Amino acid sequence: MQEEEKIIQQEQEAVSEPAPEEAQAASEPVESVADRVRIISPFRLVMKRFFRSRLCVAGLIMFVFLFFFSFLGPVFVNWKEGEVDRSGTGDTASYWEMEVTDENGDKYLVYAEEVTKSETNSHAAPFTYSNEENGRLHVLGTDKDGRDIFVRLMYGGRLSIMLSFLVVLIYTIIGVVLGGLAGYFGKWVDQIIMRIVDILNCIPSLPILLIIGAILESTGVAAGMRIYIMMACLALLSWTGVARLVRGQILFLREQEYMVATEALGFSPGRKIFRHLIPNVMPQLIVSMTLGLGSIILYEATLSFIGLGVPPEAASWGQMVQSAVGNTAILNYYVECWLPAGIMIILAVLAFNFIGDGLRDALDPKMKR
Repeated sequence: MQEEEKIIQQEQEAVSEPAPEEAQAASEPVESVADRVRIISPFRLVMKRFFRSRLCVAGLIMFVFLFFFSFLGPVFVNWKEGEVDRSGTGDTASYWEMEVTDENGDKYLVYAEEVTKSETNSHAAPFTYSNEENGRLHVLGTDKDGRDIFVRLMYGGRLSIMLSFLVVLIYTIIGVVLGGLAGYFGKWVDQIIMRIVDILNCIPSLPILLIIGAILESTGVAAGMRIYIMMACLALLSWTGVARLVRGQILFLREQEYMVATEALGFSPGRKIFRHLIPNVMPQLIVSMTLGLGSIILYEATLSFIGLGVPPEAASWGQMVQSAVGNTAILNYYVECWLPAGIMIILAVLAFNFIGDGLRDALDPKMKR
């Protein structure tokens, strides 16, 4: 019996004594869950997804380049936007097309050249200096009026980017307000706003802008104000897509539990819409705004290209391309007058589209982590 009691006592002591590994683990401080598990915030998760795509990074690099080129570039150059280089040699060669008919009645297209006396340094070659006492460099040469092309590219980018951001901001605000009201209140408010949206969607934007531009020109509106008026009209025609997006999201979000809680707490409709519903629609709005920037730049370039944009003395990418319209000599012999502006338009549109696509994928909750 005594031996059995000793065996039982030894077994109890063995069970009560912790193993060496357990004793060591017990002596160490207990780590918190946050220390053992790496928690990634939603913002960092979105940034991680965004920078994972090479196209998104390329679009961001192009946008940063265009921004610094357009807004900081003029600080480091010696020419101004409309400044004319009047240090010409006195002899300026100009080219134009001329149709010639021979004895057999066959028509031929030839180029005629005329040398005129002029003080402007027109069509200077790229990387040449003006004929002033302290010559200043023309990186891309000069246009037919003796203005520096490189500097006009910078100011043209500034105008295009500022107009696109302004138009997108205006129509986004209008779309958010009207779409929020339609989605939250529903019933007759929703019916009225959505019928207005349907009517505006049936109106083609570009023909309307052409008509407005012709009316402004016939009524004697200053040339510098036409482009701003037409861009404001474009903003009034473009808010329908944002309104539909916001309305659809709010129709879904207003049935969620937290909105039932705001109803129980007695919050006002304005606070519910703009403090609790609209912030949850911001990811979709950011993507919509980013993709819309490229479209607005194309609209501005198109209006300037057809002569309804900024006046000739002001700089615009579309207006610089328009200078080669109907003049085959400039298209063939002075490529630097229009090709760089076309490249800038392409880069800007691609940059905004790449960034918009990247944000859409990064903000999609269904994407893999």
